[in-house]
Amino acid sequence: MRSIGEMARESGLGVSALRFYDRAGVLVPDRVDPVSGYRWYAPGQLDEARLLARLRRAGMPLADIRLVLAGWSDTDLVRQLLEAHLRRLEQGLTDARAAFSALRALLDHRENPMTSLRTDTAVRLSLSADGLAAALDAVRFAARADPELPMLAGIHFDVEDGAMRLVATDRYRMAVARTAADGHEGTRVQVTVPLPLADAMRALLDGKGQVRLAVDGDRVSLETGDRQTAGQCLGHDFPDYRRLVRLPAGRRATVDVPAFREAVRTGPVRTHEDPDTGSHELTVLRVPEDGSVAVAGEGADGPDLVAVNRAFLLDALAAGADDRLVLELGDPTAPLAIRRPDDEHTFSILMPVRLEN
Repeated sequence: MRSIGEMARESGLGVSALRFYDRAGVLVPDRVDPVSGYRWYAPGQLDEARLLARLRRAGMPLADIRLVLAGWSDTDLVRQLLEAHLRRLEQGLTDARAAFSALRALLDHRENPMTSLRTDTAVRLSLSADGLAAALDAVRFAARADPELPMLAGIHFDVEDGAMRLVATDRYRMAVARTAADGHEGTRVQVTVPLPLADAMRALLDGKGQVRLAVDGDRVSLETGDRQTAGQCLGHDFPDYRRLVRLPAGRRATVDVPAFREAVRTGPVRTHEDPDTGSHELTVLRVPEDGSVAVAGEGADGPDLVAVNRAFLLDALAAGADDRLVLELGDPTAPLAIRRPDDEHTFSILMPVRLEN
């Protein structure tokens, strides 16, 4: 007999997936302890679980998976189900290619609005060293180099109306911060600073007073005292982050960060298998109607649960740099926002993970 943890490691399904397939009646444990509720699987169920994992990776609907598992001894039936699913995938790929061709045609005939946000005139700003350091610290965790999306491998600087917003995202999370900026009253200017240069800038910000940031075409530099760092901006347009942070209203819960962080760090987790990013540990949050939020217990279920990447959540709590933070949560598929109570311009957003996946 195998425990659910052993079954997860050997089958590649993950503990949360095994629980889901048990509740769905697809892969029911051979025995469930009547006292503890712990699941045990018979030796012969390992092959069935591995088959289930392959079918899910192939994107087969759950209804068809039931038929495949139930009719595994009927090779004709199984072949027909596999071939029907393959035809659906091929048709879906054909439809997707047609849609993407149409989108590329639209892009070819549409002027990119970000182009006009670059300037041929040198822009020189004066900023607080403390303010710029705090803004970089608040967003750095959300940036990640990705060769497939080079426009995200940096921190976006957006200067407008006497302020500079810093933005970073890796698609699964986003962080935004703002600091005052003097010296530019003209049109909006945006550049994306590559991560090594952004980190070099942060290393210079070890004191107080004012620092000077200059943007000259595709070159950006930071001067503090007698030290300077400079380099080329990324030659790719950053996404329109302002559209991405327009979130629907959700429930707000203020958390004591040290206690909440410890609950997340030591609390139960669920394993999530992502075909793009691999295996991750999830923290499941329970969000009842009373406006509170707590880490859900092992095996928790219900409509008031929101699951997020645990490492991402811990990073966001640390970047918040405050003993109290506000969590805004909508339905289980809506992004989770983490804000400072006294600063509406500095916040992070985490994408949730569907528990049934």
